[in-house]
Amino acid sequence: MVMDLNLYKTAVIGAGQMGSGIAQVFATAGHVVKIYDISNEIFEKSRTRIFDSLKKLESKHMIDREAEKIMERISFHAEITDLKDCRIFVESAFEDYEIKSEIFHKLSKILTPKSYVATNTSSYSITALSRMIPYPQNFVGFHFMNPPPIMELLEIIRGMYTSDATFNFFWQLAKDLKKISIESRNSPGFVLNRILIPMINEAIFALYENISTPEQIDTALKLGAGHPLGPLALADLIGLDTVLAIMKTLRKEIDEEKYAPCPLLENYVARGLLGKKTGKGFYEYR
Repeated sequence: MVMDLNLYKTAVIGAGQMGSGIAQVFATAGHVVKIYDISNEIFEKSRTRIFDSLKKLESKHMIDREAEKIMERISFHAEITDLKDCRIFVESAFEDYEIKSEIFHKLSKILTPKSYVATNTSSYSITALSRMIPYPQNFVGFHFMNPPPIMELLEIIRGMYTSDATFNFFWQLAKDLKKISIESRNSPGFVLNRILIPMINEAIFALYENISTPEQIDTALKLGAGHPLGPLALADLIGLDTVLAIMKTLRKEIDEEKYAPCPLLENYVARGLLGKKTGKGFYEYR
């Protein structure tokens, strides 16, 4: 059953790379979307990112409406109270527990028993995050892959308090967004990142130990394992700061040495070499 989108205006909290992509997915599916963040500079980058992405998809006939028409469904807001008329809330801030805590504290002031709330966290406990809002039964993990407009997969994760009604709502929502869902237990990293991020970390160790060059490491995985993108190029796309944050969470929550981040990864992040978003990571981008 297709949802009545007039009843489900959507708020996306965080206008970065992932938040912008998630907002684009919702708007493309017909939702009116409000993006919340803290500055006009961030909004302008987000607006440009979304429009450029839509125009590229339009040129390839991958969307059924003009980019300009889809953009009309998206607005940008720096006041949390502007989101009061939304029914769906998707948090997509940087993978930092304190930042997410602050967001959910603000959101709690405008949520109602009819609000549906999700987090796009890559690794944090859904149960722990759900305790930060007054209606934890309405909370799930709703984890998009990067870039959200292209990647088909959505991980949906129940917390301890998530109701069946909330889980079923988001499962149906994923279908309406034309995504394919899998259910994951509330375990660190869930399914994808529990496997993917340590693999990327191991590729970084291969570079750190001078086993091979970035290009050849990526070629090995592309041609030898059938990956469309090598692990180091993928790390640059995700953002090395995000990769490091997830590795640190896995190391802390699982308490096994195999999840310790590679020193080279920590070095790159400390130097501000975060990948594609800063123009340089394991590769240079112009």
